[in-house]
Order: sequence, then C-alpha cells, then structure tokens
Amino acid sequence: MLKQLFGACRPDHPMANPKEARRILEALPPQELKALQELADWHESVSAAEGFKSADRVALLTALDEAAQPRVRKLSRDYFGAVRPSRFLENQLWTQLHQYWHQAGQAWARAMDGVLAAKGDAKMLAPVALRALRAMGQQIKWQHMRYGPIDAAVWGLLNKVYAAAEAHGIAEARNEFLRAAMFSASSPDGLLPLEIEIAERLVSELSGGFVVSKSPGRELLYWTDLAAAMAPLRATRAPQPAASVRFFGPGTAAAALQGLIQRIEKSREVPSDIKLGAPYEAEVVLEVMRHVAVYWSPEPPERKHARHAVKSRLAIAHGFAGMAEALGEAQTTLDFDKRGTESWIVDNVSAGGFGAIVPQLKGDWLRVGTLLAMQPDGGTNWIAGIVRRVNRTSNQEARVGIQTLSRAPSLARFALRDVGEQVGLLLPAAVLGSGEVSIALPANIYAQGMNLEAQIAGRQHVYMPLGVAERGEDYEIVRFREMIRES
Repeated sequence: MLKQLFGACRPDHPMANPKEARRILEALPPQELKALQELADWHESVSAAEGFKSADRVALLTALDEAAQPRVRKLSRDYFGAVRPSRFLENQLWTQLHQYWHQAGQAWARAMDGVLAAKGDAKMLAPVALRALRAMGQQIKWQHMRYGPIDAAVWGLLNKVYAAAEAHGIAEARNEFLRAAMFSASSPDGLLPLEIEIAERLVSELSGGFVVSKSPGRELLYWTDLAAAMAPLRATRAPQPAASVRFFGPGTAAAALQGLIQRIEKSREVPSDIKLGAPYEAEVVLEVMRHVAVYWSPEPPERKHARHAVKSRLAIAHGFAGMAEALGEAQTTLDFDKRGTESWIVDNVSAGGFGAIVPQLKGDWLRVGTLLAMQPDGGTNWIAGIVRRVNRTSNQEARVGIQTLSRAPSLARFALRDVGEQVGLLLPAAVLGSGEVSIALPANIYAQGMNLEAQIAGRQHVYMPLGVAERGEDYEIVRFREMIRES
C-alpha cells in the first residue's frame, strides 16, 4: 500500500507537496478496487499526519474524496449489477466499499475536530461536517448489506458530528443526519441487499420532508441521544430526558411516499423524477416502498401472530437444492453440493413462523429471501420456510426471523412445456384457499401463464397458475389452482 511505501506519517508527508500529491492521484491504478483501496489508505494517512494546517488537510481530503467517487459509483453498480458477481468478487466489492467509507468517515471526523480546535473559517466547517455525516451514513448502509453487525461506534461518531454541526448552526447537516437516521429506522434488516440500496436512495429522495426536534411529538416516531453511541429507537420506548435527545420522524415525506405508491400502482412505472440510482422494475420498487411505509406509519408494526418463548433445536437445510435434498431427492441434475444441514436454536415460535438464533455462521449464504427446510429436534418431518429478517449480532452469530411456508412440503416431478420434467416442491399451506397450492421451482425455468402437470399417488394433477408469489436467487414460488384429472 502507498502509506507503507512512504512510511509513517511525518510533517514532510508526500501529500504536503502539491506536485507530489497531484502525481500520486494521477498514478492511481486503473483497477477500481485497487485504486479505492489506495484512496482509503491515503484518507487514513493524511488525516492522522501531523504538521498540516486545517485548510490544507481539508483540501487534500476533498481531492481524495472527489477522486474516489467515480470509482465508488462504478463498484456499487457492479455489486448490484443485473448479473450477480461471484461470491468472491462480491465479497471483495463489499469489503473495499465498506472500508473506503470507514476511512473517509474517520478522516472527515478528525478534520472536523481539527477545524474546531483551530477555530478556523466557519465556512470550512459546513462541507467537512456534511462529508463526515455522508461517509458514516454510507458505512452504516454497507453494514446493513451484510445484515450487520452494526458498529455502535459509527453511530456514536455520527451523533457526535451532528451535535457539533447543530451547535454551530450548520443547517444542511440536518438532512444528512436524518437520511442515516430514517434509513436505519426503516428496518433494512427485513430487505434484500438490492432492496436495501433502493430504500436508502428512496430515503435520500424524500429527506426534505423529514423533521427533527428536541421535544417529543406524535409525528416524531423515533429518537436518539446525540451523546450516546446508539442507533435510533422507536418512540414507544421513551428516552430519559436529556438535552442531547432528539426526536425525529418522516414528517411530510410519509404522505409523499403514499402518493408515490399510488402513482406506481396505477401506472406500473417508476416516475422519472424519482432518482434511485438505476432503473428498477415497478414491482420491486413498490415492495420496498410498502415496507418503508409500514415503518413511517404513526402506528408501530404489529405482529400477525402472538409469539411464545421456547428453546429447542432445528436442523436446517438451505436453498432450493438443499430443500430438495432434505426432502429425499438426490438428483444429479440438481447439482447438489452435499452441503448437509446446520443446527439452529429456536428462540420463539408463532402460528406464522419462528425466531431463531444461528450460533455459528457457516459461509455467506444467509440473507433475506433464502428458502429453508427445517426439522424440529427429535422429529422426522420437514417444514418449509423462508428467511424474512436477519440481524447479525456478531461476526459469528445472527438472529433470524423465519416465515413458515408449509408444514407438509413434498417433492414432485412436473411436466413443463419446452423444459421437460422438472423437480419442484409442493408447498400446501392452510392460508391458501381451497384447491390452491404453492409450488417452488428452480429459478428461470417457469414461463408466466404455464400450466403444470404431475402424477401424484397414481392420479394426474393439473395446476393452473394464479400468479408468482415469491422470487429468490435460486427459486420461484408460484400459486396455482389444483385440479385432479379423472381417468
């Protein structure tokens, strides 16, 4: 790395010479990942070096940040590309993007301390505070991409920077702070990574309507303490009174969001004036908007079913192939990798699903939308479920919310036009109407409107489609009307 090449930070730091600084920036590697890594290292180096005047340090950090932004945008597009990168590349992209925002946030926070200590130009303070808040907000977003763990220290620094900006009358800092706070309050742990990206962009688009106050109010749904290292909390859990407590909420953005939902439901198109970073299918954006709207509502989200605390173990198989294997199919056409099962701990149970603790994370497959086959300890039957919420409490442990799809899943072979015979998962569930059934199929093989047929227990079953209920990385769940063809 360049900081190692030039040695420890000194008053004669390489970046102290404008010509040398320009040469370093011009000589950045053409590979975006390597260039962003070096820029992150330079943020750390320049921010920690002694001997810089505040104005010079801020100018260098600005140059580094501006050199980084095109690369950040390119790597972010690659991360969320239509063709998903390999797990190895995805991990590289996440690591470098998160690391850049971490180093940038730390650098700008140090720069702000330096400007305040030097009692420098007040005009310099505003852009430093804004870049610090933006960098830390992005760091929090990328932590949510992996479902945590969310570093409380980042929130502590973000709250501290905003408190200083507020005390110095930097009005623009309000929006940057509220973007991070309202994004966190919108429960990103229940969204897919791409949906998290859309939610963060949506929050940014609507942030002009957000409100913040030192006093509680009905429309101020959340609160935080600027003197604490804490993420925002719902106001149903009231804080201890303190001068550093701030209450905030969506304000007029809640009505604006409902208006957008209605527009898209009517037109089935995402309005061109909503900038989400890339074009997305209307249904994908609608799902995110509906999710966010729930958490911007004055009434807190209610559980559909009462939960009961229990402690038991579940054997877990994951993914479409893992479920098929667990249910007894070992077809070579499915390319099973013999991943086996994991053991999770059930923490609570309801009529609609489970809350579980994953004591030892194995691999990086765990994310919202993953199919699960679950076998209770001591049982012989398998239950089909889907991950609805993930919260990593540490690098090794996570808490997971699971929706039950079917308590009697089974395998069947279905005849598909132009595809031939294909293994699928029958998912009968009590919540469906009489004669209805859901069927999970491997991703990208089902054509919309296609009937399925299967021979089950010596009788010919015909399935007429009612609509796609769910899509995941390796599966599609379609609802069907089931009929039995008499011989």
